[in-house]
Amino acid sequence: MKRFLLPLGIFALLLIVLAFGIYNAPKNGSKEIVSPLLGKAAPQFRLPQLADSTALLENSALLGGWHLVNVWGTWCHECLAEHDTLLQIKAEGRVPIIGIDWKDEDSAATAWLSQLGNPYELVATDHDGRAAIDWGVYGAPESFLVNPQGIVVEKLIGAMTIDVWNSRFLPHLAAGTPASAKAGA
Repeated sequence: MKRFLLPLGIFALLLIVLAFGIYNAPKNGSKEIVSPLLGKAAPQFRLPQLADSTALLENSALLGGWHLVNVWGTWCHECLAEHDTLLQIKAEGRVPIIGIDWKDEDSAATAWLSQLGNPYELVATDHDGRAAIDWGVYGAPESFLVNPQGIVVEKLIGAMTIDVWNSRFLPHLAAGTPASAKAGA
């Protein structure tokens, strides 16, 4: 009988831990991962530009106006799915889009943009992925809305859609979200 006490005790402890986790799980059903960058300054970066690798794109380029930063790659299927949406956002002219081409070949990225159209004001290349790590990127595509003070106010993991643009990103532009505001998912 004593040999069953230890396994029974471990099983009871496991049940308690699982019950605690289920009880404290988010109640709204949201599976969105909230970025620690929200409400904070955009990460420092200094990356070569796709069009001219001798020219550098730095985070100071994000100051003074709203910017949508989009991390993408030609190898990413969801990036292809969101491309038309990014072209529509560019056509609206509300915010410039800065692309960070992540772990990609320059020739592939240039061909991609030539064939599909270029929604980006500027494209930086992040060949080793260090900048994406600093931005907290889990996987492409990911998009960040940065306010004129250089503060990240919104983040999307996955493909941008017009519905997401209209419901989560565009209200920040319309409201002129202050630098100290923290966006929620």
